[in-house]
Amino acid sequence: MTNSSAHIILQDKDLQPIIKQLRLEKKKIVLTQGSFDLVHIGHARYCDKARDYGDVLIVGVDSDAKVRQRKGPNRPIVPEDERMEMLTHLRSVDYVVLKEAGAPKFSLIKLIKPDVLIATAATYDDKTIKSLEKICGKVVVLEPMATTSTTAKIRLMQMNTARKIEDRMRTKLIKSIEEVLDELRTS
Repeated sequence: MTNSSAHIILQDKDLQPIIKQLRLEKKKIVLTQGSFDLVHIGHARYCDKARDYGDVLIVGVDSDAKVRQRKGPNRPIVPEDERMEMLTHLRSVDYVVLKEAGAPKFSLIKLIKPDVLIATAATYDDKTIKSLEKICGKVVVLEPMATTSTTAKIRLMQMNTARKIEDRMRTKLIKSIEEVLDELRTS
């Protein structure tokens, strides 16, 4: 079932009036950010938990270019438009905002000034959290919500594929060597 109230926002100028209206309505705004590549149960649990901290959950999604900068040329697996749309299907998500690669550091946080910023333990160090608390009302660090991350799942798929290739190559190589040896024996 689609979260029909969730909205995708591609530009900051479109976000500003929404934030202004939410502030007028005295809504407690929660922000979280990430790649959300290959959306899995951990992402859904994470967004559900983040939403518990306020009235409105805004999710900043890294653009394809931003993900490539951070995670390498083979990422993301899923393009930004699909990652953003997938998040709108989570009942806890109200708005999804694209985060461009060239945007200044913390620009979305500074634009929204959330009441609560949700992050994972690996996202910010203690010093950064202290500086972000000057922009946000509160910074909450959540533990991972699944046993494996997207990156770990991708590595597992790559390792399984490599094993299959290795097994097939070994079989074909042995067969080829045997054929050459047979030819040498018969000649």
